[in-house]
Formats: sequence, structure tokens, C-alpha cells
Amino acid sequence: MTTVSTIDVSNLRPRTLPSAPAAQRWSVDQVEALFALPFMDLLHRAQQVHREHFDPNEVQLSTLLSIKTGGCSEDCGYCPQSAHHEGSVEASKLMALHEVLQAAKAAQDQGATRFCMGAAWRSPKERDMEKVTEMVREVRALGLETCMTLGMLEAEQAQALKDAGLDYYNHNLDSAPEFYGKIISTRTYQDRLDTLSNVRQAGINVCCGGIVGMGESRLERAGLIAQLANLDPYPESVPINNLVAVPGTPLADQAPLDPFEFVRTIAVARITMPTTMVRLSAGREQMDEALQALCFAAGANSIFYGDRLLTTSNPQAERDRALMTRLGLRAQGERPAAKDEQAA
Repeated sequence: MTTVSTIDVSNLRPRTLPSAPAAQRWSVDQVEALFALPFMDLLHRAQQVHREHFDPNEVQLSTLLSIKTGGCSEDCGYCPQSAHHEGSVEASKLMALHEVLQAAKAAQDQGATRFCMGAAWRSPKERDMEKVTEMVREVRALGLETCMTLGMLEAEQAQALKDAGLDYYNHNLDSAPEFYGKIISTRTYQDRLDTLSNVRQAGINVCCGGIVGMGESRLERAGLIAQLANLDPYPESVPINNLVAVPGTPLADQAPLDPFEFVRTIAVARITMPTTMVRLSAGREQMDEALQALCFAAGANSIFYGDRLLTTSNPQAERDRALMTRLGLRAQGERPAAKDEQAA
């Protein structure tokens, strides 16, 4: 069988969080073999793993807010926030604290338990750190888990975010290392690994996933999952994004990924990272309810909840709640319905 080499992640062995699971090494061949299982067998195996570690009827709700949009110096081929692309969104300044808190309270009122804040930066400047750490402290004071994605971090910046109380830091690998250079040229794969190492060293939970449907092969999708699963420990949260082909970006004309292949990716992520939160992320707006239900059956147990992600639309909260009700799912932290309520 054809093999794809994985980047050496031995440098990502910093202090392990107390709850972090022991990592199992996965070869790309092993991961590709999971992808190749008959669809029903793969879902059955993923569901077994999921039920061993999670309540299968509970979904964690996160809301994502773009606190600084557009004008990014990176050239990621999928991203409308890049200043390199014709279809780039208009650049904005960093949001004011009171605006962020207003959005966080609204998300909390709708049932979100984690509030994620994203800024379109290559990396935050020192003048920005005081403002974003204040956002972390104030959002956390509301009783929400906090997550940020600000680009690359130095060790000192990661520690400042930890000191402010940041729960999660998101920094995606995006793809397998062999495919990465076809999508991004301004930031190396090792740059991403270095940021993840700095986050781990600071004791912050890692949120790290990727994007599928960018034209990569199944082998390269397997390479991405292997990279994630072989981080030591693997991420506590793994967002799986289905490419949103935004007009004006280099991937605007990319053909959609076969929907069953996307479900397979969710299932393989669940099997290889049993205790992580597998998040159904970008691309849900393009998925019908049946496909989303299959993703939940395959082991997805977290969604981005609300009207928008960073710059793309997302199913509205009311629609999400209606679907969850039809599937018998409940938000993390909600009590199960009583038998008489279920009968009604």
C-alpha cells in the first residue's frame, strides 16, 4: 500500500494536561484502512467508540465570533479574509470589549457553553495582547468556556492567554503535510506545529482540526487525521470543516466532496481520537438534515451554533434546535427529558 510520511511531532511532548488521554500512534496506512471499511461497518465501529466515552445524545454547542475580520497577510487558498484574494472581505478593526461581551451573552442565552473568538492575523501584535486577554477574562466571568484563534503564538503570548484564563486555543493543521503547500505558501506546517507546542506548554487545551474537500485525495485526508491523532496528546477538540467554496478565492470552483466521504472523515476522527470533541464545523449550511444526522451517528458531538462562523453563514440557532429535538439530542449540560415529556 502506498504510504505517506508524517512530520515528526516528537517536539510536541510538553506537559500533559491532567485529563489528556494517552496517545496511540497511528500510521497513515492504518488510518486509510479505516476510511476503506464498508460504510456501515465504519459507522458501527465509530458509534461503539463514541458510546464508550460520551453520552451519544449530547452535543456541545459553541459560538464563534470574528473579533477582527479581513486584511490577513496569509494566502490560505480557502479563506476570504486573505488580503491576497480578489474576493477578500473588507478589513475591520478589533472589536470593542463591550461588543464582544454583548455577543457572548447572546450566545449564552441561546444555549452555547463555549465562546470562540477569532481574529484574522498572521499573529497578534503586542499592542493587541492586552485587549484580547481582557476579552478572555470578561467572557470567562460570564460562565462560558473561552476559545481563541489569533494565528501563530510565541510562548510568551500563549502564557499570557493562559494567565487570563483561556480554556482552548484553536490552530488548525488544515491538511496533510504533503498537500499543505498546494493551499498555503506564507506559513509552514512546522510553524503550525510550533504554535501548538507553545499552547500545550502553557497548559491550554488544544482545538485543532482541518478542512476537507480542498481537492485532496483520500490518502491525504488520512494523512491529516494521522497528524492530528499522533499529536501527544491529541487535541481535546477537533473541528472538521467541509470546504465552503467562497467566490473570489482560489478554491471558488472546487468540486464538492462526496458527502459520504465527509461522514467517513468524521467517523475516522472519532475512532482515532476517542475522547476528543469532534466538531461539525464549517460547511453545515450546505448540508441537509439527513447528512448532519449521519455525522452525529458517526461520532460528531459538537457544533458551531449561531448565524455565522467567521465570514460564512451557519444554520440558524432555531433550525439547529429543531433538528436536535427531532433527533432526540440535547445540548451539553441540559438534563435528559423525562419519560412523560418524551411521550408527549
